[in-house]
Amino acid sequence: MNNEIKAIFLDVGNTIRLVVEDEAFQASSRQQLVDLTGSKMNPDEYEEMLEERYKVLRKRAKEDMIEASEVEMWTQSMLPDLPYEMVAPLAGKLTRLWRDCDGRRVARPDVSATVIELHKRGYELGIIANTITESEIPDWLEEDGLTEYFKVVILSSKVGIRKPDPEIYLEAARRIGVEPAHCVYVGDNPIRDVEGAKLAGFGMMIIIHEPATLKKYPEPGKYKPDFTIMNLSELLDIFPGR
Repeated sequence: MNNEIKAIFLDVGNTIRLVVEDEAFQASSRQQLVDLTGSKMNPDEYEEMLEERYKVLRKRAKEDMIEASEVEMWTQSMLPDLPYEMVAPLAGKLTRLWRDCDGRRVARPDVSATVIELHKRGYELGIIANTITESEIPDWLEEDGLTEYFKVVILSSKVGIRKPDPEIYLEAARRIGVEPAHCVYVGDNPIRDVEGAKLAGFGMMIIIHEPATLKKYPEPGKYKPDFTIMNLSELLDIFPGR
C-alpha cells in the first residue's frame, strides 16, 4: 500500500510543533493583549475573562465543525463589547498574542530533516490543521525555510470547516491534485484526526504518540490508525522513495 501513497498531509499542533511553557513570554503576551485593546483590567483577570468566552466559541466550533475567521472570532465572540472598527484590524495580532498566552510553539527537532527527505523521495506534501490563526503557520514555515516543500496548506480558519469533517481532507486532496486513496494524514488526535481521514477515504492514517494529546483523549475512537509512531522521522521507515 505504501507505494500507492503519493501525498502526505501533516497536522501542526502537537504533531510537528509543540507548546513549551515560558512564563515570562506568556506574561508579556497577556500584558500586550491588555495594552492593545486598551483594557484597564489586570492581565491575568483579562485572560480569564477571554478564556471563558473562548470556551463557548470552541464548544460551538467543535459541535458544528465550523471555524470562525480571526475577524469573526474577535468581533463576535471574544471582544463583542468593543467597536468593530477598532477590533477587526487587530484580529490577526490578537490571535497571535492569545495563542502565545499558552507558551512558545517550537518545531519538533526532526521536522525539517524529515520534511525535506520526504520531498526528495517524491511525495507531495501538505498541511491540514484546525487552528484559529490565519498567518502564524505560514509565517513559521517561512521562518524555518519549509514553505517550498508544502504544496498545500489548509487551515480551518481560512476554509471555515474543521476536522473531523471529511470535507476539509477532501479539499486538501483536490488542491494537491491527488485522489484521497493515495493520500495519508499524520496527526496526534486518536479520535478526530483518525475519523476525518478515514471518512474522507484517505489511503492511510498515522498517529504520532503525543502524551499531551492522549491525556485529553485517553480512549481510542471508532476508527483505528494504520500506524502509531513516536517520532516524525519514523515516517522515513514507512515511505520509501517513489
